[in-house]
Amino acid sequence: MDANVQRERFGSRFASVSFGSALLRRFACYAMVLGLALAAFAQPGSGVARIAARVDAHYGHLRSLQTDFSETYTGAGITRNESGTLWLKRPGRMRWEYREPRKKLFLTDGKTAWFYVPGEKQARQTPLRKLAGIQSPFAYLLGHTKLEKEFAGLSPAPDAPAENPGDAVLRGVLRGASGLTQVLMEIAPDGRFVRLEIVGEDGSVTRFRFSNQRENVPVPPESFHFSPPAGVETIAGDIGNN
Repeated sequence: MDANVQRERFGSRFASVSFGSALLRRFACYAMVLGLALAAFAQPGSGVARIAARVDAHYGHLRSLQTDFSETYTGAGITRNESGTLWLKRPGRMRWEYREPRKKLFLTDGKTAWFYVPGEKQARQTPLRKLAGIQSPFAYLLGHTKLEKEFAGLSPAPDAPAENPGDAVLRGVLRGASGLTQVLMEIAPDGRFVRLEIVGEDGSVTRFRFSNQRENVPVPPESFHFSPPAGVETIAGDIGNN
């Protein structure tokens, strides 16, 4: 299969989420964006700690999350814009339902990750632990941890202005992630992530923007389970090589 065709079929990936490949790098993106204008930080270290604590406090009660997202991937001479809805549920479950420009599905049930494009004859499957690097940003939202434990060198990003007045932007290096150089995070005054940006070692950039966030909404358990349709072959291995 032509490399460009394969890239189109399986997406650039949540993120080097494997979040090292393009698809997983895109998933890692949600953990990768904290956009902010931090000119008010007279003491950067303490300012960062206050923002991190605000994020921890906001998401500490999180049981589930539903949010619309837009995703822009730039790399290897291409730019791809996609959008859809994301559901997260503790422990360790998420569902990325892409609707534009084509339908795609990426989900995890806490143990296994699946990627499927409706109408195709193959579905890809891999153990969730193999996505740990790219997925760590989401591990923050899906587990009980601290922002400063997930990211090394967490600091203000004055060269990456916030898109919304009053938001803060931080950058950091995702601990334990391969294929990523940094993550930018834009954080609203109430501690919500509104934008994540993941920068890959290959120079690729994946940007996520989140809107219409609804926390602790009911999400049926079956939303995080996938059974390949009749006639669809299951391919085990790396989800990311596109």
